[in-house]
Amino acid sequence: MQSLPLIAIIGRPNVGKSTLFNRIIGERRALVSNIPGLTRDRHYAHAEHGGSYFIVTDTGGYEESAEGDLASQMRQQTLYAIEEADAIIFLCDVKTPADPVDLEILERLRKSGRRFYLAVNKCENDMLIAAAYGDFSQHGLDEIYPITALHGGGIYELLDEIMKHFPKHTEDPDLSTIRVALVGRQNVGKSTLVNRLLGEERMIASPVAGTTRDSIDTDLTVDGQRYTLIDTAGIRRRSKVERGAEMLSVVSSMHAIERAEIVVLLLDATREFSEQDAHIAGHVVERGRAAIIVINKWDLLEKSNATFGEYIDRVREHFSFMRWAPILMISAKTGQRAPKLWGLIKNASDQFRREYATSQLNLVLKKAAAYLSPPTMRGASLKMKYIVQTGTMPPVFTIFVNDPKLCHFSYKRYLDNQFRSQLEIDSTPLMIRFRRKAPPRGWERIAEGQSAEPAQPPKHPRMILLGPDEDFSGEVYDEDDGEWIEPGSE
Repeated sequence: MQSLPLIAIIGRPNVGKSTLFNRIIGERRALVSNIPGLTRDRHYAHAEHGGSYFIVTDTGGYEESAEGDLASQMRQQTLYAIEEADAIIFLCDVKTPADPVDLEILERLRKSGRRFYLAVNKCENDMLIAAAYGDFSQHGLDEIYPITALHGGGIYELLDEIMKHFPKHTEDPDLSTIRVALVGRQNVGKSTLVNRLLGEERMIASPVAGTTRDSIDTDLTVDGQRYTLIDTAGIRRRSKVERGAEMLSVVSSMHAIERAEIVVLLLDATREFSEQDAHIAGHVVERGRAAIIVINKWDLLEKSNATFGEYIDRVREHFSFMRWAPILMISAKTGQRAPKLWGLIKNASDQFRREYATSQLNLVLKKAAAYLSPPTMRGASLKMKYIVQTGTMPPVFTIFVNDPKLCHFSYKRYLDNQFRSQLEIDSTPLMIRFRRKAPPRGWERIAEGQSAEPAQPPKHPRMILLGPDEDFSGEVYDEDDGEWIEPGSE
Protein backbone atom coordinates (compact mmCIF):
# COMPACT_ATOMS: atom_id res chain seq x y z
CA MET A 1 0.00 0.00 0.00
CA GLN A 2 1.31 3.44 -0.91
CA SER A 3 2.11 5.52 2.17
CA LEU A 4 -0.14 8.39 3.11
CA PRO A 5 1.17 11.95 2.62
CA LEU A 6 2.52 13.48 5.82
CA ILE A 7 1.81 17.14 6.59
CA ALA A 8 3.73 18.77 9.47
CA ILE A 9 2.67 21.87 11.38
CA ILE A 10 5.60 23.91 12.68
CA GLY A 11 6.12 27.34 14.18
CA ARG A 12 7.01 29.27 17.32
CA PRO A 13 5.47 28.38 20.70
CA ASN A 14 1.88 29.44 21.30
CA VAL A 15 0.96 30.42 17.73
CA GLY A 16 -1.89 27.87 17.64
CA LYS A 17 -0.29 24.74 16.18
CA SER A 18 -2.18 22.31 18.43
CA THR A 19 -5.44 24.16 17.84
CA LEU A 20 -4.91 23.83 14.08
CA PHE A 21 -3.98 20.15 14.51
CA ASN A 22 -7.22 19.46 16.39
CA ARG A 23 -9.24 21.37 13.81
CA ILE A 24 -7.78 19.36 10.93
CA ILE A 25 -8.34 15.92 12.53
CA GLY A 26 -11.79 16.93 13.80
CA GLU A 27 -11.32 16.17 17.49
CA ARG A 28 -9.62 17.60 20.57
CA ARG A 29 -6.68 15.23 20.81
CA ALA A 30 -3.72 17.57 21.35
CA LEU A 31 -3.63 19.62 24.54
CA VAL A 32 -4.44 23.28 23.99
CA SER A 33 -3.50 25.99 26.49
CA ASN A 34 -2.03 29.46 26.63
CA ILE A 35 0.96 27.95 28.43
CA PRO A 36 3.89 28.12 25.96
CA GLY A 37 5.67 24.81 25.31
CA LEU A 38 2.81 22.55 26.36
CA THR A 39 3.41 20.38 23.27
CA ARG A 40 6.92 18.91 23.34
CA ASP A 41 6.95 15.83 21.11
CA ARG A 42 5.73 15.14 17.59
CA HIS A 43 2.07 14.21 17.64
CA TYR A 44 0.62 12.19 14.73
CA ALA A 45 -2.96 11.52 13.65
CA HIS A 46 -4.91 10.44 10.57
CA ALA A 47 -7.10 13.04 8.92
CA GLU A 48 -9.37 13.25 5.89
CA HIS A 49 -10.08 16.08 3.46
CA GLY A 50 -12.13 15.88 0.30
CA GLY A 51 -12.42 12.10 0.56
CA SER A 52 -8.64 11.59 0.78
CA TYR A 53 -6.72 10.50 3.89
CA PHE A 54 -3.37 11.82 5.09
CA ILE A 55 -1.24 12.09 8.24
CA VAL A 56 -0.85 15.36 10.11
CA THR A 57 1.93 16.07 12.63
CA ASP A 58 1.82 18.54 15.50
CA THR A 59 5.21 19.71 16.81
CA GLY A 60 6.59 21.52 19.82
CA GLY A 61 7.45 25.19 19.57
CA TYR A 62 10.67 26.12 17.76
CA GLU A 63 12.71 28.57 19.84
CA GLU A 64 15.69 30.61 18.70
CA SER A 65 17.83 30.35 21.83
CA ALA A 66 17.20 26.87 23.13
CA GLU A 67 18.58 27.05 26.66
CA GLY A 68 18.68 23.77 28.50
CA ASP A 69 18.46 20.17 27.35
CA LEU A 70 14.66 20.01 27.09
CA ALA A 71 14.29 23.12 24.91
CA SER A 72 17.02 21.94 22.54
CA GLN A 73 15.32 18.53 22.22
CA MET A 74 12.02 20.25 21.38
CA ARG A 75 13.73 22.19 18.59
CA GLN A 76 15.38 19.01 17.33
CA GLN A 77 11.98 17.31 17.16
CA THR A 78 10.78 20.14 14.90
CA LEU A 79 13.78 19.64 12.61
CA TYR A 80 13.01 15.90 12.43
CA ALA A 81 9.43 16.74 11.45
CA ILE A 82 10.67 18.96 8.61
CA GLU A 83 12.91 16.18 7.29
CA GLU A 84 10.19 13.51 7.20
CA ALA A 85 7.28 15.68 5.99
CA ASP A 86 5.91 15.69 2.45
CA ALA A 87 4.42 19.15 3.00
CA ILE A 88 4.72 21.71 5.79
CA ILE A 89 2.34 24.26 7.24
CA PHE A 90 4.45 27.11 8.63
CA LEU A 91 2.15 28.77 11.17
CA CYS A 92 2.66 32.37 12.26
CA ASP A 93 0.73 34.80 14.45
CA VAL A 94 -0.78 37.83 12.72
CA LYS A 95 0.02 39.94 15.80
CA THR A 96 3.81 39.35 15.55
CA PRO A 97 4.72 39.73 11.86
CA ALA A 98 8.42 40.53 12.31
CA ASP A 99 9.52 37.90 14.83
CA PRO A 100 13.17 36.87 14.25
CA VAL A 101 12.39 33.22 15.04
CA ASP A 102 9.94 33.15 12.10
CA LEU A 103 12.73 34.35 9.82
CA GLU A 104 15.05 31.59 11.09
CA ILE A 105 12.37 28.94 10.50
CA LEU A 106 11.67 30.34 7.04
CA GLU A 107 15.32 30.10 6.11
CA ARG A 108 15.46 26.47 7.26
CA LEU A 109 12.38 25.63 5.22
CA ARG A 110 13.85 27.14 2.07
CA LYS A 111 17.04 25.15 2.51
CA SER A 112 15.10 21.90 3.17
CA GLY A 113 13.59 21.84 -0.32
CA ARG A 114 10.23 20.77 1.13
CA ARG A 115 6.97 22.23 -0.16
CA PHE A 116 5.68 24.59 2.55
CA TYR A 117 2.76 26.95 3.05
CA LEU A 118 2.75 30.10 5.17
CA ALA A 119 -0.44 30.18 7.24
CA VAL A 120 -1.11 33.28 9.33
CA ASN A 121 -3.28 32.44 12.32
CA LYS A 122 -5.79 34.47 14.37
CA CYS A 123 -7.10 36.42 11.34
CA GLU A 124 -10.56 36.79 12.81
CA ASN A 125 -11.80 39.78 10.80
CA ASP A 126 -11.20 41.62 7.52
CA MET A 127 -8.79 44.09 9.13
CA LEU A 128 -6.55 41.29 10.44
CA ILE A 129 -6.72 39.46 7.10
CA ALA A 130 -5.55 42.64 5.36
CA ALA A 131 -2.77 42.97 7.95
CA ALA A 132 -1.65 39.40 7.24
CA TYR A 133 -1.30 40.07 3.52
CA GLY A 134 0.43 43.40 4.14
CA ASP A 135 2.83 42.44 6.94
CA PHE A 136 3.82 38.94 5.81
CA SER A 137 4.31 39.77 2.14
CA GLN A 138 7.82 40.90 3.10
CA HIS A 139 8.83 37.23 3.28
CA GLY A 140 8.71 37.05 -0.51
CA LEU A 141 6.29 34.12 -0.81
CA ASP A 142 3.88 33.70 -3.69
CA GLU A 143 0.88 32.95 -1.50
CA ILE A 144 -0.18 33.63 2.10
CA TYR A 145 -3.07 31.80 3.79
CA PRO A 146 -4.89 33.80 6.51
CA ILE A 147 -6.70 31.36 8.84
CA THR A 148 -8.42 31.12 12.21
CA ALA A 149 -7.50 27.74 13.69
CA LEU A 150 -9.94 28.17 16.56
CA HIS A 151 -12.99 28.70 14.33
CA GLY A 152 -11.87 26.94 11.15
CA GLY A 153 -11.77 29.96 8.85
CA GLY A 154 -9.53 29.54 5.77
CA ILE A 155 -8.42 25.99 6.65
CA TYR A 156 -10.49 24.31 3.94
CA GLU A 157 -8.85 26.44 1.24
CA LEU A 158 -5.40 25.75 2.70
CA LEU A 159 -5.94 21.97 2.66
CA ASP A 160 -7.37 22.16 -0.87
CA GLU A 161 -4.11 23.68 -2.06
CA ILE A 162 -1.95 21.15 -0.19
CA MET A 163 -3.85 18.00 -1.16
CA LYS A 164 -3.99 18.70 -4.89
CA HIS A 165 -0.31 17.76 -5.10
CA PHE A 166 -0.86 14.22 -3.76
CA PRO A 167 -2.67 11.14 -5.10
CA LYS A 168 -6.00 10.37 -3.48
CA HIS A 169 -6.11 7.78 -0.66
CA THR A 170 -9.69 6.70 0.00
CA GLU A 171 -9.09 3.80 2.45
CA ASP A 172 -9.57 4.73 6.12
CA PRO A 173 -6.30 3.65 7.82
CA ASP A 174 -7.90 3.53 11.28
CA LEU A 175 -10.01 0.50 10.34
CA SER A 176 -6.97 -1.79 10.04
CA THR A 177 -4.75 -0.12 12.65
CA ILE A 178 -4.18 -1.54 16.14
CA ARG A 179 -4.07 1.28 18.71
CA VAL A 180 -1.76 0.67 21.68
CA ALA A 181 -1.53 3.03 24.67
CA LEU A 182 1.41 2.95 27.08
CA VAL A 183 0.35 4.10 30.56
CA GLY A 184 1.83 4.20 34.02
CA ARG A 185 3.22 6.43 36.71
CA GLN A 186 5.77 9.14 36.01
CA ASN A 187 9.29 8.16 34.99
CA VAL A 188 8.68 4.42 34.48
CA GLY A 189 10.15 4.56 30.96
CA LYS A 190 7.17 4.93 28.63
CA SER A 191 8.86 7.31 26.18
CA THR A 192 12.05 5.26 26.26
CA LEU A 193 10.09 2.12 25.38
CA VAL A 194 8.30 3.89 22.52
CA ASN A 195 11.65 5.04 21.12
CA ARG A 196 12.99 1.47 21.46
CA LEU A 197 9.99 0.01 19.59
CA LEU A 198 10.25 2.67 16.87
CA GLY A 199 14.00 2.32 16.51
CA GLU A 200 14.55 6.09 16.72
CA GLU A 201 14.48 8.97 19.19
CA ARG A 202 10.91 10.01 18.37
CA MET A 203 9.94 10.94 21.95
CA ILE A 204 11.81 13.21 24.33
CA ALA A 205 13.02 10.91 27.11
CA SER A 206 14.46 12.41 30.28
CA PRO A 207 15.03 11.32 33.89
CA VAL A 208 13.03 14.41 34.88
CA ALA A 209 9.54 13.25 35.86
CA GLY A 210 6.73 14.79 33.82
CA THR A 211 8.73 15.39 30.62
CA THR A 212 5.88 14.00 28.49
CA ARG A 213 2.84 16.26 28.85
CA ASP A 214 0.56 15.19 26.03
CA SER A 215 -0.60 11.82 24.66
CA ILE A 216 1.44 11.36 21.51
CA ASP A 217 0.30 9.13 18.63
CA THR A 218 2.92 7.53 16.39
CA ASP A 219 2.20 5.23 13.42
CA LEU A 220 4.39 2.36 12.29
CA THR A 221 4.15 -0.97 10.47
CA VAL A 222 5.53 -4.26 11.85
CA ASP A 223 5.34 -7.45 9.76
CA GLY A 224 2.69 -5.92 7.55
CA GLN A 225 0.43 -4.86 10.45
CA ARG A 226 -0.15 -1.16 11.11
CA TYR A 227 0.02 0.09 14.69
CA THR A 228 -0.51 3.41 16.45
CA LEU A 229 1.57 3.75 19.61
CA ILE A 230 0.18 6.27 22.10
CA ASP A 231 2.76 7.58 24.56
CA THR A 232 1.02 9.14 27.57
CA ALA A 233 1.97 11.44 30.41
CA GLY A 234 2.73 9.88 33.79
CA ILE A 235 -0.28 9.70 36.10
CA ARG A 236 0.14 10.68 39.74
CA ARG A 237 -2.36 10.43 42.57
CA ARG A 238 -5.20 12.91 42.19
CA SER A 239 -4.25 14.71 45.43
CA LYS A 240 -0.77 15.44 44.03
CA VAL A 241 -1.82 16.55 40.56
CA GLU A 242 -1.26 20.26 40.07
CA ARG A 243 -3.76 22.45 38.27
CA GLY A 244 -2.90 23.61 34.79
CA ALA A 245 -0.66 21.64 32.44
CA GLU A 246 -0.40 18.52 34.62
CA MET A 247 -4.16 18.29 35.08
CA LEU A 248 -4.60 18.48 31.29
CA SER A 249 -1.96 15.78 30.87
CA VAL A 250 -3.76 13.37 33.20
CA VAL A 251 -7.06 13.93 31.36
CA SER A 252 -5.29 13.27 28.06
CA SER A 253 -3.79 10.03 29.41
CA MET A 254 -7.18 8.77 30.55
CA HIS A 255 -8.66 9.65 27.15
CA ALA A 256 -5.82 7.70 25.48
CA ILE A 257 -6.97 4.55 27.32
CA GLU A 258 -10.45 4.98 25.86
CA ARG A 259 -9.06 5.46 22.33
CA ALA A 260 -6.82 2.39 22.49
CA GLU A 261 -7.60 -1.29 21.98
CA ILE A 262 -4.55 -2.57 23.84
CA VAL A 263 -3.12 -0.92 26.97
CA VAL A 264 0.45 -1.62 28.05
CA LEU A 265 0.66 -0.98 31.80
CA LEU A 266 4.28 -0.13 32.49
CA LEU A 267 5.73 -0.76 35.95
CA ASP A 268 9.18 -0.03 37.37
CA ALA A 269 10.97 -3.12 38.68
CA THR A 270 13.06 -0.96 41.05
CA ARG A 271 10.03 0.61 42.76
CA GLU A 272 7.34 -0.93 44.93
CA PHE A 273 3.83 -1.24 43.55
CA SER A 274 1.52 1.54 44.65
CA GLU A 275 -2.20 2.15 44.94
CA GLN A 276 -1.85 4.47 41.96
CA ASP A 277 -0.66 1.55 39.82
CA ALA A 278 -3.77 -0.38 40.84
CA HIS A 279 -5.94 2.68 40.15
CA ILE A 280 -4.60 2.98 36.60
CA ALA A 281 -5.09 -0.77 36.03
CA GLY A 282 -8.62 -0.52 37.38
CA HIS A 283 -9.41 2.23 34.88
CA VAL A 284 -8.18 -0.03 32.08
CA VAL A 285 -10.47 -2.87 33.22
CA GLU A 286 -13.45 -0.53 33.65
CA ARG A 287 -13.03 0.65 30.06
CA GLY A 288 -12.93 -2.97 28.86
CA ARG A 289 -9.52 -2.76 27.20
CA ALA A 290 -7.11 -5.62 26.52
CA ALA A 291 -3.99 -5.26 28.64
CA ILE A 292 -0.38 -6.34 28.96
CA ILE A 293 1.64 -5.77 32.15
CA VAL A 294 5.24 -4.84 31.33
CA ILE A 295 7.90 -4.69 34.04
CA ASN A 296 10.59 -2.22 32.91
CA LYS A 297 14.16 -1.84 34.23
CA TRP A 298 14.36 -5.57 34.92
CA ASP A 299 18.10 -5.42 34.24
CA LEU A 300 18.61 -3.17 37.28
CA LEU A 301 17.10 -5.65 39.73
CA GLU A 302 19.34 -7.95 41.74
CA LYS A 303 18.09 -11.45 40.98
CA SER A 304 18.30 -15.01 42.23
CA ASN A 305 16.78 -18.22 40.90
CA ALA A 306 13.52 -17.47 42.72
CA THR A 307 13.26 -13.79 41.76
CA PHE A 308 11.19 -14.28 38.62
CA GLY A 309 8.55 -16.53 40.18
CA GLU A 310 8.28 -14.44 43.34
CA TYR A 311 7.87 -11.25 41.32
CA ILE A 312 5.12 -12.80 39.18
CA ASP A 313 3.27 -13.83 42.35
CA ARG A 314 3.52 -10.28 43.72
CA VAL A 315 2.13 -8.84 40.49
CA ARG A 316 -0.77 -11.30 40.46
CA GLU A 317 -1.57 -10.52 44.09
CA HIS A 318 -1.47 -6.72 43.68
CA PHE A 319 -3.45 -6.80 40.41
CA SER A 320 -5.79 -9.66 41.32
CA PHE A 321 -8.60 -8.15 39.23
CA MET A 322 -6.35 -8.41 36.15
CA ARG A 323 -5.03 -11.93 36.63
CA TRP A 324 -5.71 -12.70 32.96
CA ALA A 325 -3.17 -10.15 31.67
CA PRO A 326 0.19 -11.51 30.38
CA ILE A 327 3.36 -10.25 32.08
CA LEU A 328 6.63 -9.38 30.33
CA MET A 329 9.93 -8.35 31.93
CA ILE A 330 12.02 -5.99 29.76
CA SER A 331 14.65 -3.28 29.72
CA ALA A 332 13.53 -0.42 27.48
CA LYS A 333 16.98 1.17 27.71
CA THR A 334 18.96 -1.88 26.53
CA GLY A 335 16.18 -3.46 24.47
CA GLN A 336 16.22 -6.71 26.45
CA ARG A 337 13.09 -8.72 25.49
CA ALA A 338 11.36 -5.56 24.21
CA PRO A 339 10.70 -7.05 20.71
CA LYS A 340 8.62 -9.81 22.34
CA LEU A 341 6.03 -7.17 23.13
CA TRP A 342 4.87 -7.11 19.48
CA GLY A 343 3.76 -10.75 19.65
CA LEU A 344 1.79 -10.12 22.85
CA ILE A 345 0.14 -7.04 21.34
CA LYS A 346 -0.90 -8.90 18.18
CA ASN A 347 -2.29 -11.81 20.21
CA ALA A 348 -4.21 -9.44 22.48
CA SER A 349 -5.70 -7.64 19.48
CA ASP A 350 -6.81 -10.93 17.92
CA GLN A 351 -8.57 -11.93 21.14
CA PHE A 352 -10.08 -8.47 21.57
CA ARG A 353 -11.74 -8.62 18.13
CA ARG A 354 -12.42 -12.37 17.84
CA GLU A 355 -15.86 -13.84 17.09
CA TYR A 356 -16.64 -17.36 18.32
CA ALA A 357 -18.99 -19.90 16.78
CA THR A 358 -22.24 -20.40 18.70
CA SER A 359 -21.76 -24.19 18.66
CA GLN A 360 -18.30 -23.79 20.21
CA LEU A 361 -19.60 -21.60 23.03
CA ASN A 362 -22.48 -23.97 23.83
CA LEU A 363 -20.11 -26.93 23.93
CA VAL A 364 -17.91 -25.14 26.50
CA LEU A 365 -20.97 -24.17 28.53
CA LYS A 366 -22.25 -27.77 28.48
CA LYS A 367 -18.91 -29.14 29.69
CA ALA A 368 -18.65 -26.50 32.42
CA ALA A 369 -22.15 -27.30 33.71
CA ALA A 370 -21.43 -31.04 33.63
CA TYR A 371 -18.26 -30.62 35.68
CA LEU A 372 -19.82 -28.24 38.23
CA SER A 373 -23.60 -28.01 38.43
CA PRO A 374 -25.21 -24.55 38.54
CA PRO A 375 -26.01 -23.28 42.04
CA THR A 376 -29.26 -23.61 43.92
CA MET A 377 -30.61 -20.70 45.92
CA ARG A 378 -33.71 -20.75 48.13
CA GLY A 379 -34.78 -24.07 46.62
CA ALA A 380 -34.53 -22.89 42.99
CA SER A 381 -31.84 -24.09 40.58
CA LEU A 382 -30.18 -22.03 37.86
CA LYS A 383 -30.95 -23.44 34.41
CA MET A 384 -28.63 -22.33 31.63
CA LYS A 385 -30.38 -22.83 28.31
CA TYR A 386 -28.28 -21.21 25.62
CA ILE A 387 -25.27 -18.93 25.02
CA VAL A 388 -24.39 -16.56 22.19
CA GLN A 389 -21.71 -13.95 21.59
CA THR A 390 -23.35 -10.53 21.59
CA GLY A 391 -20.34 -8.25 21.27
CA THR A 392 -16.64 -7.85 20.51
CA MET A 393 -13.89 -5.45 21.60
CA PRO A 394 -13.98 -6.97 24.22
CA PRO A 395 -15.86 -10.29 23.75
CA VAL A 396 -19.33 -10.33 25.33
CA PHE A 397 -21.11 -13.65 25.98
CA THR A 398 -24.81 -13.70 26.88
CA ILE A 399 -26.27 -16.76 28.61
CA PHE A 400 -30.04 -17.22 28.58
CA VAL A 401 -31.22 -18.58 31.93
CA ASN A 402 -34.45 -19.15 33.82
CA ASP A 403 -33.59 -16.49 36.43
CA PRO A 404 -30.42 -14.32 36.39
CA LYS A 405 -30.72 -13.74 40.16
CA LEU A 406 -29.93 -17.41 40.76
CA CYS A 407 -26.36 -17.07 39.45
CA HIS A 408 -23.95 -16.52 42.34
CA PHE A 409 -20.86 -14.39 41.60
CA SER A 410 -18.61 -17.36 42.41
CA TYR A 411 -20.25 -19.47 39.68
CA LYS A 412 -19.93 -16.60 37.24
CA ARG A 413 -16.23 -16.46 38.07
CA TYR A 414 -16.04 -20.22 37.52
CA LEU A 415 -17.61 -19.82 34.06
CA ASP A 416 -15.18 -16.99 33.28
CA ASN A 417 -12.26 -19.28 34.10
CA GLN A 418 -13.72 -22.12 32.03
CA PHE A 419 -14.22 -19.98 28.94
CA ARG A 420 -10.74 -18.48 29.28
CA SER A 421 -9.20 -21.92 29.62
CA GLN A 422 -11.13 -23.63 26.81
CA LEU A 423 -10.99 -20.70 24.35
CA GLU A 424 -7.45 -19.58 25.28
CA ILE A 425 -8.44 -16.04 26.26
CA ASP A 426 -5.57 -14.58 28.28
CA SER A 427 -5.14 -10.96 27.19
CA THR A 428 -8.55 -9.31 27.20
CA PRO A 429 -11.47 -8.76 29.56
CA LEU A 430 -14.35 -11.17 29.09
CA MET A 431 -17.89 -10.03 29.82
CA ILE A 432 -20.48 -12.71 30.70
CA ARG A 433 -24.06 -11.56 31.00
CA PHE A 434 -27.21 -13.42 32.04
CA ARG A 435 -30.61 -12.73 30.54
CA ARG A 436 -34.03 -14.15 31.26
CA LYS A 437 -35.31 -14.68 27.78
CA ALA A 438 -36.47 -17.66 25.74
CA PRO A 439 -33.90 -18.82 23.17
CA PRO A 440 -34.84 -18.99 19.49
CA ARG A 441 -36.62 -22.11 18.35
CA GLY A 442 -34.22 -24.78 17.17
CA TRP A 443 -31.36 -23.57 19.38
CA GLU A 444 -30.38 -27.17 20.19
CA ARG A 445 -29.64 -27.79 16.52
CA ILE A 446 -27.74 -24.50 16.27
CA ALA A 447 -25.63 -25.48 19.29
CA GLU A 448 -24.79 -28.75 17.56
CA GLY A 449 -23.57 -26.83 14.52
CA GLN A 450 -26.64 -27.60 12.38
CA SER A 451 -28.73 -25.10 10.49
CA ALA A 452 -32.11 -24.12 11.87
CA GLU A 453 -34.61 -21.39 11.10
CA PRO A 454 -34.63 -19.16 14.18
CA ALA A 455 -38.08 -18.29 15.46
CA GLN A 456 -38.83 -16.28 18.60
CA PRO A 457 -41.30 -17.90 21.00
CA PRO A 458 -44.59 -16.05 21.66
CA LYS A 459 -44.45 -13.36 24.35
CA HIS A 460 -47.28 -15.09 26.28
CA PRO A 461 -46.85 -18.81 25.49
CA ARG A 462 -49.75 -19.95 27.71
CA MET A 463 -52.22 -17.26 26.61
CA ILE A 464 -53.51 -17.92 23.07
CA LEU A 465 -56.59 -16.12 21.79
CA LEU A 466 -58.59 -17.90 19.06
CA GLY A 467 -61.53 -16.80 16.98
CA PRO A 468 -64.90 -18.68 17.19
CA ASP A 469 -64.12 -20.75 14.08
CA GLU A 470 -60.33 -21.23 14.64
CA ASP A 471 -58.45 -24.35 15.70
CA PHE A 472 -54.96 -24.22 17.26
CA SER A 473 -52.39 -26.68 15.89
CA GLY A 474 -49.07 -24.96 16.73
CA GLU A 475 -46.49 -25.51 19.47
CA VAL A 476 -46.01 -23.68 22.76
CA TYR A 477 -42.76 -22.69 24.46
CA ASP A 478 -42.54 -23.69 28.13
CA GLU A 479 -40.37 -21.11 29.93
CA ASP A 480 -40.04 -23.25 33.07
CA ASP A 481 -38.65 -26.33 31.30
CA GLY A 482 -37.07 -24.53 28.36
CA GLU A 483 -38.86 -26.75 25.81
CA TRP A 484 -41.30 -26.49 22.87
CA ILE A 485 -44.31 -28.69 23.53
CA GLU A 486 -47.27 -29.93 21.52
CA PRO A 487 -50.78 -28.83 22.63
CA GLY A 488 -52.35 -31.37 24.95
CA SER A 489 -49.03 -33.00 25.87
CA GLU A 490 -49.26 -31.75 29.47
